[in-house]
Amino acid sequence: MGEKKILCIGLVCLDIINVVDKYPEEDTDTRCVSQRWQRGGNASNTCTVLSLLGAPCAFMGSLAPGPVADFVLSDFQMYKIDISLLLEHAECSFPASVVISSVTTGSRTILHMNRNLPDVSVEDFSKVDLSQYKWVHWEGRNADEQVKMIERVREYNKKQDEKNRIAISVEIEKTREPLYQLFPLGDLVFVSKDVAQHFGFDSAAAALKGFSGRLKKGATLICAWAEKGADAMGPDGVIIHSDAFPPEQLVDTLGAGDTFNASVLYSLSKGGSLQDALTFGCQIAGKKCGVHGYDGILH
Repeated sequence: MGEKKILCIGLVCLDIINVVDKYPEEDTDTRCVSQRWQRGGNASNTCTVLSLLGAPCAFMGSLAPGPVADFVLSDFQMYKIDISLLLEHAECSFPASVVISSVTTGSRTILHMNRNLPDVSVEDFSKVDLSQYKWVHWEGRNADEQVKMIERVREYNKKQDEKNRIAISVEIEKTREPLYQLFPLGDLVFVSKDVAQHFGFDSAAAALKGFSGRLKKGATLICAWAEKGADAMGPDGVIIHSDAFPPEQLVDTLGAGDTFNASVLYSLSKGGSLQDALTFGCQIAGKKCGVHGYDGILH
């Protein structure tokens, strides 16, 4: 068997990206500079960047059939992402995001629609051959089910030599109470600026200190703070920092957080130090903000 893969579990959707000169004002008729389709979703985007960096990876999530699904499947295959764990739900509509992106600021607003496509369940996950993977990353979504999935990996790890154990990471991005039960379950936990601010923290460092009591022993916590870079706290409790690496021109921030997460996962999975991984994540996320999509992030 070749190199073991990183498995990302979460959402795939269609991003319909409309680029405008400036953000539309109320009751105005605005022309788009351009429009494009792009495969989106946190876990899906994370796989894209992992693949571009050279890490064998797989995506697990739900798919509804139709022309949009055909586009998404083709895009997964173009990036050489293993999609053998995709779950098809014939009676569901495909989730989509309409993104309005400004040429002048590089900022974006996302309107998301996901009415009835179910998330991955523990029953679905029970069929996964864990021996193929060295890392499993969960985008925090249906947390009650994800807790059970993580427990299955932990039980698997108890029977393995250290070199064969699977690393567990979780992303807590949304301010939803059920997601907070994921804090003590990851070897690595990504917590968003939105969640940190929801709890009243005004910096990444303050968030790390504030959330540290929620982690399991030996875990690492990371919080990115947009243009202020990112901070991390390892098992030793020491907070480390990386500055941001902004591009010369801000072009497209869509997926920058997913790019950061993927780059950190890649570096750590290759044995890099936490400081190296944090800096690498900020560097690649900065490059992402300077290009449309992902294909220019390594240039």
